[in-house]
Amino acid sequence: MITRPQKIILLKLLSVISVVRGYAIVLMIAAQLLTAAFILAPQAPLNEVFLSGPLWLVILASSLSIAGGYIINNFYDQEKDLINRPRRSKLDRMLRQQTKLSGYFILNFAAVLAASAVSFSAALFFSGFIFLMWYYSHRLKKIIFVGNLTSAMLSVMPLFILVVYYKSFSSIIVVHACFLLLLLASRELLKDLENLTGDLVQGYKTIPVVYGVTPTKVIGVALIGLTYLPSLILILNYDLNAMRYYFFAIMIVLPYGAYLLWRAKEKRDYLVLHALLRLGIIIGVMSIVLLNPERFIQGWF
Repeated sequence: MITRPQKIILLKLLSVISVVRGYAIVLMIAAQLLTAAFILAPQAPLNEVFLSGPLWLVILASSLSIAGGYIINNFYDQEKDLINRPRRSKLDRMLRQQTKLSGYFILNFAAVLAASAVSFSAALFFSGFIFLMWYYSHRLKKIIFVGNLTSAMLSVMPLFILVVYYKSFSSIIVVHACFLLLLLASRELLKDLENLTGDLVQGYKTIPVVYGVTPTKVIGVALIGLTYLPSLILILNYDLNAMRYYFFAIMIVLPYGAYLLWRAKEKRDYLVLHALLRLGIIIGVMSIVLLNPERFIQGWF
């Protein structure tokens, strides 16, 4: 039987995972590893890629800085989350605000330290990344359109540090990034629709607050439609191997998603759509392996 002190420790641990969005960090680690192995260093043996010390330092710096970013965002959004996510907010409040701030500074210091062990350029990149996440939480997220765009860009920035690290750049990376940015921008609109009540109370100038729900849905459907462009470019112009089936599936599913968005009326409708979009992003990250499935089986040495 769990004692009361053990229960408190468990709840605080769950609170930490909730505040730093542990699932998002795990997904980013997977995305960075698979991007390195199957896009940026496709000729190197997998064991060489996966056991690379500098790569893991970049991943560590990314994970620590992202965790810090979620902490500072939670710090600024505490009052809004009490309205929009009362259950999760109750769990998050197991950690005191002072504890969150202390953790934020420790994580960011450790992130820059890890990055500096790779190169001075990496340390500069993560310093800028950390500052931009703070400024987004403090100011930019309250500015209409700017907040949505900044959030989507911040989500893909840890992947671009790998481009700098490997000194490998190709057009397929840009097209993949455009595809991901459009999905993430759609997700940000869904979050705005979910959080409409709290944003109104706290004075956030989001798209639904300023223009209303219906125009926001129009923009969301337009973003979904635009996602077809990079999907078609990737399918028609690049050798995606079995990964093309992911984009075929996306192109089949997205119209249904647009229909659900247009018909959505209650918060739970947006939550379902948000979960489906998140699932699509997770499957997309895992499907990077399909660029060269034989490599995953035979390319370890």
